[in-house]
Amino acid sequence: MQHRIVVLGAGYTGAVAAGRLAKRLHRQDVTITLVNPEPDFVERVRLHQLAAGQDLKPRPFGEMFAGTGVALKLARVTAVDVDRRTVTVTAVNGPGEREELEYDTLVYALGSGWNDGGVPGVAEHAHDIAGRPGALRLRDRLAALDAGRPVVVVGGGLTGLEAATEIAESRPDLDVALATHGVLGDWLSRKGRAHLRKAVDKLGITVHEHAAVTAVAADGVTTADGRNVPADVTVWTTGFAVHPIARATTLEVTDRGQIVVDGTMRSVSHPDVYAVGDAAMAIGPNDKPLRMSCASGVPMAWQAADALAARLAGTKIPRVPIRYFQQCVSLGREDGLIQFVTADDRAVDRALTGRMAALYKELICKGAAWGVANPTAGLPSRRRRVVRQETRSRARAEAAA
Repeated sequence: MQHRIVVLGAGYTGAVAAGRLAKRLHRQDVTITLVNPEPDFVERVRLHQLAAGQDLKPRPFGEMFAGTGVALKLARVTAVDVDRRTVTVTAVNGPGEREELEYDTLVYALGSGWNDGGVPGVAEHAHDIAGRPGALRLRDRLAALDAGRPVVVVGGGLTGLEAATEIAESRPDLDVALATHGVLGDWLSRKGRAHLRKAVDKLGITVHEHAAVTAVAADGVTTADGRNVPADVTVWTTGFAVHPIARATTLEVTDRGQIVVDGTMRSVSHPDVYAVGDAAMAIGPNDKPLRMSCASGVPMAWQAADALAARLAGTKIPRVPIRYFQQCVSLGREDGLIQFVTADDRAVDRALTGRMAALYKELICKGAAWGVANPTAGLPSRRRRVVRQETRSRARAEAAA
């Protein structure tokens, strides 16, 4: 009998996990089904570019997984029953029929989406760039704005900085503002903060510091200290919310709804479930939780795939080191900031800025997309053959028993 592996979500982590499993295991012994509502891979780290009017290179899963044995099912996940080992999905094409998928091992990679934070007016009036539909809606709205109209980006993290600078660079005729809860770039090194300030000043972005937004209206936002910031368009980038399905299961989850996993990305409550990316609560260097990011998610996917393959083959489980090296921020197409960090993600004095940083960030983005299509990079071919052979032998022995 073939071991049935179902992977939920085809973002960076789900796509990498599915592809890596396909290369590590033999298709005679396993089936791998990848469930995703869209037929193309979405480069989430570039959605601010899409919103600002740039076109992104299409990356169809049909081409990426051609010949690998990964079966793509275009559907939305509506329920997971980890006790019965089933997933309920609804097809995105046709009449939207419901179907139940059975699995032997589940890889949960549904990730995260927009988080309105419960702030009044956000859901009704603000735009998001947490997914492609939101980025496209914002793109259309910005394109319809006349020169001189105000745009405010709420949130001074990586997403907010990239959105504000990209919009300001692509539409210098707009009045772009950034509202941040604390000081601009307060987590960066001194060099990083200085360059960030220089970049936003050059682009003409008005920065509102210590401006916690408490309400959003059609014509602007209100801050906790009573300031009113006018905006024809408000972009909300204050963080991400975990997909809600895991919380509705019997899986052990955190207060945020993330699945609690061990060092191999295996659920601590259900050993036939692995969770990766934003959907998982994993511990990194110095016992700190890994942050929601591509930098965390991809090595988590490597670890989960390698551990699952090893367990199926009955071999030693490899350990993938998960640590941070830098935080990469694009500040438009011609400028950037690479803040080097400790293993547990604390800024150090070193930072790369300017045009070289922009090129560095572009290489990181291209490398992440390449890694999705080449999930076994760095995995020795001999090791792949051994795992495949051992998995076939184990599966046949279990069938004979």
